Amino acid sequence: MAHVTSIGLDVHARSIKGCAFNPFTGEVERKTFGYEPAEVASWILSFEAPKAVYESGVTGFHLQRELGSLGVDCVIGAVSKMDKPAADKRKKTDKRDAAFLARQLALGTITEVHVPDPECEAGHDISRALADSRDDVVACKQRLSKMLLRYGYVYDEVNARGQRKNTWTKAHWTWIESIELAEALDYYIDRCKRAIEEKRELEEKVKAHAEEARWKPEVDALKCLKGIDAVTAFALVVEVDGFSRFRNASAFASWLGLVPSENSSADSRRQGGITKAGNKHLRKMLVEAAWHYSNASRGEKKAMKGQVVAPEVRRHAAKGVRRLVDRRAALLDAGKKSVVANCATARELACWAWAIGCMVEAA
Repeated sequence: MAHVTSIGLDVHARSIKGCAFNPFTGEVERKTFGYEPAEVASWILSFEAPKAVYESGVTGFHLQRELGSLGVDCVIGAVSKMDKPAADKRKKTDKRDAAFLARQLALGTITEVHVPDPECEAGHDISRALADSRDDVVACKQRLSKMLLRYGYVYDEVNARGQRKNTWTKAHWTWIESIELAEALDYYIDRCKRAIEEKRELEEKVKAHAEEARWKPEVDALKCLKGIDAVTAFALVVEVDGFSRFRNASAFASWLGLVPSENSSADSRRQGGITKAGNKHLRKMLVEAAWHYSNASRGEKKAMKGQVVAPEVRRHAAKGVRRLVDRRAALLDAGKKSVVANCATARELACWAWAIGCMVEAA
């Protein structure tokens, strides 16, 4: 049944501004609430065939789930897809924002955000926590090395062949711990080691989740692509929450922001860098994964212990590996910069991941 009353909600951490609009009668009603889903639901259900919407943002999916459990049809609108009139940009208030959402819902111009179930959301929370922990490790190492640099300590050891040894190895840590400086050095060393240990613990948790029955089939299949390990595969599965919800591979790549930007008019057509208008977390992981194809062989990726994949999926993944290796080599031979070639490879890697994910879901 089509809705009659369109309700816009401007949601904040401690308050919600509501605007109910009936396009058939022109009636408008407004109300302000604290962050009380039950009170909001009671008000919404007092209208004829209501449907509510609020903007995607930091408030997440909690309100949508709470209103849904109370019998309210509520959706979340993609804020990046909303075009507000230029005249309204200097007149932004909660009241106007709620009214804008109500009008857009009545017109049918709202692009709805996919709402994952709580288990899926918990999965991508732990995946993003791991990404944050990796950033923390990089930051801690940076602070520690730059403190040593300020005191003139630079690790410059070489091996028997005269090559400079890698940093953050056991030998490097032994060298760091042999230095005697102020107490601050002890703090930076301890913080760095704790960050590394926290990252390791989160990696183990993510790998354990990847073995759960809900995620394992798709994770195992995606791991057939070179450059994609259990951590990356798990991130893809929980962030996407259903590859088949995208109509084709191009739509999936666009959702990731891995398609070229464009500025065309009349007979002029110009393409630029990727749009970056999508899931930043997955885009970064796929770009990093694509670097593996700079030195990868065309051979099939060997199966890992406990990995269960259908033969047709494995063959399709092997075909994708050959295509990606050849594609990257062709781009470099054509004179493309390595970063450009890598980004193009990441886009195709995303498309192969989408195809494999759809195959598993259809099985």
